[in-house]
Amino acid sequence: MVIRESGEIETDSEKEEEDDTIEEEVNENVDFPADGEVCFVIIDGGSCTNVASTLMVQKLGLETTKHPHPYKLQWLNDGGELKMTKQVLIPFSIGSYKDEVLCDVVPMHATHMLLGRPWQFDRKVMHDGYRNRYSFTYDGKKHALAPLSPQQVHDGQVHLKKSFEEFKEKEQKTVKIEIE
Repeated sequence: MVIRESGEIETDSEKEEEDDTIEEEVNENVDFPADGEVCFVIIDGGSCTNVASTLMVQKLGLETTKHPHPYKLQWLNDGGELKMTKQVLIPFSIGSYKDEVLCDVVPMHATHMLLGRPWQFDRKVMHDGYRNRYSFTYDGKKHALAPLSPQQVHDGQVHLKKSFEEFKEKEQKTVKIEIE
C-alpha cells in the first residue's frame, strides 16, 4: 500500500492494474507559454464548449477572433445570458504535455480555462472515475492528468480571487479616468 503526497491511497493490486506505458502522471497547474504565467484549468465532461476567462485572455495579451457562430450561454454567471462573440487560441502546457485549444471567451471567476467535451473528444481522452484521472495520447506520448491536492485547489482559488479583484480595481480606475 502506498500513500501519495496528495493523500490518495493505492493498494498493490491497483499498482499492478496500472498501464506502465503512461509517461507521467501530472497534477500540476497549467503553464501558458505566452509569458510563463501559471493558471488553473477545470476539465468538465458536462460542458459543451471549451471556455477561457476574459481576465486570463487580457492578462496574457492573447489576440481574440470573432466567433463564427455566436450563441448565448447562461450557466456561467448569475447575470442572465451571455452572448459568445469571441474566441481565442490558447497555447498551454501541463508537465510535458504541450497543446493549444480554441476557447470561447467569457467572464468567469471559477477558473482561467475550462476544457469541455470538445477538447476531450479531439484528444480521445478517457476518464477513470475511480482514480479521477484523465488519460490520452498526444503527439505519440501517453499522458495522465490527475487532480490537484485540496491545498493546491485552495491556493488556486485564493489566487483567482486576488487576480479578479485586482482586475476589477484596474477596470474601475480606467472608467474613472475616461469619465473625468
